[in-house]
Amino acid sequence: MADRWATFDCYGTLVDWNAGITRELARLFGPERAPRLLARYHEIEPELEAGTHRTYREVLTGALARLAVDEGASISPGEEGALASSLPSWPVFPEVPRALSEARRRGWRLAILSNSDRDLIAASEEQIGVPIDITVVAEDVGSYKPAHGHWDRFYAESGAAKEAHVHVAASLFHDIAPARSLGLSCIWINRLHERADPEPTRELTDLARLPDVLDQLVKEAL
Repeated sequence: MADRWATFDCYGTLVDWNAGITRELARLFGPERAPRLLARYHEIEPELEAGTHRTYREVLTGALARLAVDEGASISPGEEGALASSLPSWPVFPEVPRALSEARRRGWRLAILSNSDRDLIAASEEQIGVPIDITVVAEDVGSYKPAHGHWDRFYAESGAAKEAHVHVAASLFHDIAPARSLGLSCIWINRLHERADPEPTRELTDLARLPDVLDQLVKEAL
């Protein structure tokens, strides 16, 4: 049997970036502003990722600068890169290490396809604490999801068969839509109780049941 591969987005799926970003925005601008600024951050980020390639560190820094302008606030000297500096401390969702460990125990190979930089993802993988077989980041491919560069590089490195590959992610825009366009089975981690558009192959609220659903999807495909 071909290797079974599960690929994952990292931030929002494995790592709680909303908690990490909110904590930093609250520190910089005050807790009462943080929820509104978080929503605005999620609008700004894809705008900065489009067009000429920037590193993710530059995206985070640019987004913070734009938030400050929106708020009519100033960022203290030395704090311009605060969001990027905070990323290594963004918390891992509590069920993630056990779910990934169980998937590995069942023979799944694991990969992360992330809109990030090498040094930043390394810090998050250390926090996750489960071996990852392949990591592809935006820095490697010169583009951000939903572009297909991450998947192209993954297939080149892994030799994975599509029928034995499942993509797992929380973002409909960055991950589920392109995965569906590529004809992949995908599991949407709907932590925020949103409405699916496009429809994923399966939907979960977290990763607790992930190993069972992965097994089911590939059994059905094969």
